[in-house]
Amino acid sequence: MAFDGVTIAGIVKELQEKIVGGRIYKIAQPEKDELLLTIKNNGAQVRLFMSADASLPLIYLTDKNKTSPMTAPNFCMLLRKHLQNARIVSVIQPELERIVRLELEHLNELGDLCRKFLLIELMGKHSNIIFCDDKDMIIDSIKHISGMVSSVREVLPGRTYFIPKTQEKAELLPLAAQEIEQILCSQSIAVFKAVYTKFTGISPCIAHEICYRASVESDKPMNALTAEERASVSQQLFLLAQDIRNGVFTPNVVYENKQPAEYAATRLTSYGEGQMREFQNISELLEYYYAEKNVITRIRQRSVDLRRIVQTALERNVKKYDLQVKQLADTQKREKYRVYGELLNAYGYNVEQGAKSMEAWNYYEEKNITIPLDPTLTAGENAKKYFEKYQKMKRTYEALSTLTKETKDEITHLSSISTALDIALKEEDLVQIKEELIESGYIRRKGNVKREKVTSKPFHYISSDGYHIYVGKNNYQNEELTFKLAVGNDWWFHAKGYPGSHVVVKTNGDELPDRTFEEAGKLAAYYSQARGQEKVEIDYTQKKNVKKPNGSKPGFVVYYTNYSLVIGSDIAGLQQVED
Repeated sequence: MAFDGVTIAGIVKELQEKIVGGRIYKIAQPEKDELLLTIKNNGAQVRLFMSADASLPLIYLTDKNKTSPMTAPNFCMLLRKHLQNARIVSVIQPELERIVRLELEHLNELGDLCRKFLLIELMGKHSNIIFCDDKDMIIDSIKHISGMVSSVREVLPGRTYFIPKTQEKAELLPLAAQEIEQILCSQSIAVFKAVYTKFTGISPCIAHEICYRASVESDKPMNALTAEERASVSQQLFLLAQDIRNGVFTPNVVYENKQPAEYAATRLTSYGEGQMREFQNISELLEYYYAEKNVITRIRQRSVDLRRIVQTALERNVKKYDLQVKQLADTQKREKYRVYGELLNAYGYNVEQGAKSMEAWNYYEEKNITIPLDPTLTAGENAKKYFEKYQKMKRTYEALSTLTKETKDEITHLSSISTALDIALKEEDLVQIKEELIESGYIRRKGNVKREKVTSKPFHYISSDGYHIYVGKNNYQNEELTFKLAVGNDWWFHAKGYPGSHVVVKTNGDELPDRTFEEAGKLAAYYSQARGQEKVEIDYTQKKNVKKPNGSKPGFVVYYTNYSLVIGSDIAGLQQVED
């Protein structure tokens, strides 16, 4: 997944067409490292989303809005002060770098026309959004980088802005094919590596694509190529540069196993036509590709503490369960000791003093057995010893049977919480999960802290036949759906043998079509630990057959009458409703 210079060139072309000449109407900072600019241009309104998140730096146009905090951060307030109603003069990309530079024109407090620059650097962990004056002096940035953090460049108010040149790379766009070949031919490394290490803005993904177009093995050493092969690689790079200069882009996503695997601003022919989906513009591609990934990345960051608590408790309980099962297996020989004791009482009268064993007829199994004896004890004392062993093991067995079940239930419970954490998409989805962990004793409730308000709701889908389908995000929601929302003849679905969501289909008294059963089954598979599997067994029954055992954990149910279906976990095409 390469958010490289070529992709940024495509974004810049799109911004030049859609926002240059427009005015900034609203400025918001939804997250600590995100900006959302609402821009009005030619009677239309668009939103420019930019993120300096280290794991997911992005910039694209979108129609979607994001909720902002009640109190705007300082950086956002500063931009509002300077750039409210500012006109966007130009959008450029310096030398195919992973940088977008917005030139902005606004009136200062005295009414004089001033120019400022907003620079979005999309460089992994070094990503930043920097606000500069017309002399390239940094006014502020969304991330402050001191000399203690970086020896290459400080990003602090009052410092001069410059693009750090940490690698000796050539700028591709102004070069002719012969000049490109001259740079490449001196290299002894693999062809694809030479391509992306010697030219600015080229990612390994694009480098492999260039090799494929040139019909050259990408892992072959550069100095081992024939003259024709070197010329072919150079020509393909030149043609790519020509497309970038002319603004010719083909945004596309390629798939592997029905999942988006890679994207680029130029056609990735190496994957084959059948595995590709093209988009009208780069923004549409990026929003599609990163929508889910961005959500997952964010929520994983927010839930890291909860995940650690659940994982630690889960590992501890699994170890405890394994030990209990082993100890329980050891108690299986208790009946043998009881039989030894009874046989010694029945036949031990003729055992000689000091004997180490005794042969006796086992009337339970109708065969002779040998009973080991302690030679220092009498037959009666040996019998007593075996009965004591039996009683001890019996008590252990009874205790362990209860403890093992409790531990197994706890593992199941923790696994369901872990699955709920995987399902969570928003921060409010974590509130109920945290509350469940508090109620279960895994998190201590702080004395003065009030319970957080629950705003999370179950997922709501509409089937192809118009029936409402609800999916619980956690155990509390599962219980609410099954025992409060659902009525007797509504249908209930759950992945068999996996922790996962309760899925309820409201029938309104109708007989459901087969397609709705299949779609509900897909949702039950997708929102379970079995997500991603091609075939998942789903249990389904009417709600009236689902019961909750007394004293059981939230969301835990039993049912003795059910049907089964086997289906995949692909829910593409199912319509989700925002309640």
